[in-house]
Amino acid sequence: MIMDKPNDASFTPYQKRVLVILALMQFTVVLDFMVISPLGDFLMKGLQLNPERFGHVVSAYAFSAAASGLLAAGFADKFDRKSLLTFFYAGFILGTLFCGIANTYKMLLAARIITGIFGGVIGSVSLAIVTDLFQPMQRGRVMSTIQMAFSASQVLGIPFSLFMAVHFGWNMPFYALVGMAVIIGLYMLLYLKPVDRHLHENNGTNAFVHVSNTLLNKKYLMGFATTAMLSIGAFMIMPFSSAFAINNMGITPEQLPWVFFSTGVSTLFTMPIIGRISDRYNRFYIFTGASIWAMIMVCIYTNFGHTPLWLAIMGNILLFVGIMGRAVPASATISGLPLPADRGAFMSINASMQQMAGGLGSLFAGWIVKQPGGNTPLIHFNTLGYVTCGIMVICVYGLYRVSQITQRQASEESKISPSRR
Repeated sequence: MIMDKPNDASFTPYQKRVLVILALMQFTVVLDFMVISPLGDFLMKGLQLNPERFGHVVSAYAFSAAASGLLAAGFADKFDRKSLLTFFYAGFILGTLFCGIANTYKMLLAARIITGIFGGVIGSVSLAIVTDLFQPMQRGRVMSTIQMAFSASQVLGIPFSLFMAVHFGWNMPFYALVGMAVIIGLYMLLYLKPVDRHLHENNGTNAFVHVSNTLLNKKYLMGFATTAMLSIGAFMIMPFSSAFAINNMGITPEQLPWVFFSTGVSTLFTMPIIGRISDRYNRFYIFTGASIWAMIMVCIYTNFGHTPLWLAIMGNILLFVGIMGRAVPASATISGLPLPADRGAFMSINASMQQMAGGLGSLFAGWIVKQPGGNTPLIHFNTLGYVTCGIMVICVYGLYRVSQITQRQASEESKISPSRR
């Protein structure tokens, strides 16, 4: 079943409850993905991992998440979305528990693969629920709230996880995350109602035919391509940001958490503002303005030399304002592409594209950026910034095409709907 939607842009009490559930679930998934890198030193020493093996552990999640998203896409619209969310979140919890239990490289690698298989589908199912339960004029605020999980993980999750790792061992952050996720999962089971209206619009197509049709739909292809380019651009800079801050900007390891903390706090304030603006004004114009701002900041930031802490914090904050200013209107716009019967498959494929593109972005960045010695400055990081700016320009064109498609669909639906009434 599905709740009746309000006639205006305000949220019903049930919608607010759903938003809290999805935001909390996204927080645990994002934290599980992000905490691996800060825990790198603890894991490498605790399990005697060399850098190459640690790299395998980090990438295992992304590639398994991408693969599971594609495999689940054909079945995503065949079941009640609450049931799907319950199944995959339960698997995510078990995978995270196995991460804490792991005491060898192979066990940890297998645990990260399991976690990625289940965790990689949760985001797409959540976005499908958002599109089912929230009107287009509400989705900017919804997307900004859900994406605040990234900020919350920086402000709360990563510092607390590092504290537990220092005092209780690297396993403890995973155990704590499991405890939190169990509580959130139970809350979801109690208060989230079945989301199954799309089942009445499903034509009974074979699951593999369904995913093939969704993947090859010309309208959807532009959305997939735009998502991929957005992810490649983001993941080209992010993996090396900490190394650049320490080796090029002169930020000490003790100061680095303050950079992340300050950036996270700032986005907690700016994300709701961006969401409200995205619901009131043309999202493509907002995305374009944020892209121009992000390109300026990328060019400035990637050319920083030795930098005082306050300037590093300010530069990071201004950079992320542009990045998040692009993410919210882009997600809200792309979510309007699929028809209800294709929504789950579309979101699953889209999430897979995001994961695979992120892995490719990291790979490309590794070919560009070099470090002559272990403690020497990175070189060609500014070249990486210029390449990222070029990709941002391509993204502007991609979202322009997507916005045109969604506007035509909305116009066609408005012409049809009066006759249905």
